[in-house]
Amino acid sequence: MRPTSAPDAPTAESPLALFTAAVHADPAGPALHYFDTTLSWSELDDASDALAALLVARGFGEGDRLALYLQNNPAFVVGLLAAWKAGGIAALISPMSKAGELDFALRDYAPAALLALDDLYEDVVREVLRQGDVGIHTVVTVSPLDQQTRTDARLFAGAGRRRPGDALDLGALVASFSGPGPARRSPAARDAAVLAPTSGTTGEPKAAVLTHGNLAFNARTYRTWTGLEVGEPVLAMAPVFHVTGLVGALLLGFAVRSPVVLTHRFHPGVVLDAIRRWRPAFTVAPITAYIALAEQPGLSAADLAPLRLLCSGGSPLVPEVADRLEALLGRYIHNVYGQTEASSPTHMVPRGTRAPVDRDTGVLSVGVPVADTVVRVVDDDGRALPPGQIGELVSAGPQIAPGYWRRPDETATAFVDGALRTGDVGFVDADGWFYVVDRSTDLINAAGFKIWPHEVEQVLAGHPAVGEAAVVAIADDYRGQSTRAYVALRPGGAASEAELIDYCRGRMAAYKYPREVEIVSALPRSVTGKLLRRRLRRS
Repeated sequence: MRPTSAPDAPTAESPLALFTAAVHADPAGPALHYFDTTLSWSELDDASDALAALLVARGFGEGDRLALYLQNNPAFVVGLLAAWKAGGIAALISPMSKAGELDFALRDYAPAALLALDDLYEDVVREVLRQGDVGIHTVVTVSPLDQQTRTDARLFAGAGRRRPGDALDLGALVASFSGPGPARRSPAARDAAVLAPTSGTTGEPKAAVLTHGNLAFNARTYRTWTGLEVGEPVLAMAPVFHVTGLVGALLLGFAVRSPVVLTHRFHPGVVLDAIRRWRPAFTVAPITAYIALAEQPGLSAADLAPLRLLCSGGSPLVPEVADRLEALLGRYIHNVYGQTEASSPTHMVPRGTRAPVDRDTGVLSVGVPVADTVVRVVDDDGRALPPGQIGELVSAGPQIAPGYWRRPDETATAFVDGALRTGDVGFVDADGWFYVVDRSTDLINAAGFKIWPHEVEQVLAGHPAVGEAAVVAIADDYRGQSTRAYVALRPGGAASEAELIDYCRGRMAAYKYPREVEIVSALPRSVTGKLLRRRLRRS
């Protein structure tokens, strides 16, 4: 049966225009829910005006970067809007970044200003700034406890408002602001809006330059495909400093004029409480977040009843895991597929539709291309392949970034004639469903026989004790390469490494089964749930 696509998305505009329209339509309406506090659209508008006015007064100009070093807090949204209102670009930095990573990001982005959590400023930023001149002329900090009247001990035990004396305080700045904000500008679709770090699954992270047109298009894409109504809350379960949470939560909220539920960072118990309180209708998150949520004591189907649509992105969804989660959560999880360079989705599984599983590979489909998006499967020479044949996925559409920040060589390699070479290997079936098999760099060659890691991982996933598995190549004097599996057991699960090898040997061709298995407490993943195989290869 052929999948049914959603209607074409409306013409793209800037996310700032989407926000402004929401402010004008319902200024007193809820824009953000953060623990026990709600910010209205007009309050969010005023707060971002205050920060934008400060930036402009301190020389922040068109194309300058405001670095955001924050969790899922209201301040992130304030900073994002302020950067755009001041004519600049928001440069996103993961709050998990340590000193060396932060130093690299600041030197790469060369921001004129920085907005950071006060604890991150005191623990990381201050020393990085002391060690070298990175050109930042304005530093503003904010406490994650701001906008809270009752502190959640699960996230903030022992925390306090630090308010560093050598930085400006966002709360004080907003409280003292009397207007007016900077002159409103209307960004062009081609103007850079965000520098978004890629996941770094194969090496040093790069920043994709996402334009206002890219972001607005995919915000509208999410609106069209989710079918959300005005005012239905959206849960930001994915980090908003990554493109999935940025577009699939924050900007979707702008497009639908719906409040976005923020919880500082992901904690399954805190998220469950937020669902119970704010009753969001939609969320998109890594599959690891759903696994953690499903393991929460006391979880019931009634708790998740408001969430009429769940989507997963960031890492492949194994059919066995999808089935198990559906049984535990009482909800089918729809796949979303895309890259940071594609400002999130290029493919989605239409709501109300179940993705097929390919009979030969056992892979669950990532969906069909979204509106105005053309995806080809090509061979090593760039020639289009027919349905059923495996090759690299190449995506083109209004959501594709123009390139990487200050990386002309990598840009020339990955972006060809406006299309993105994803580096993901997969195929399309005769009905138009797309499947992702693996990263092209993960292929294992054992004496000339090709092994895709997912083949071994899916067999291991069928063992009742296995929670998740990852397979990488190891050197083999006889075959050239063989496979090693890293396995994280399910809570309460028990299995030996020899037992797991025997389990695979009985279910796979002789050249495929893992010669080595190592049981680990958890697999290394990025903050968005992507498996970091490169860390396993180094271990």
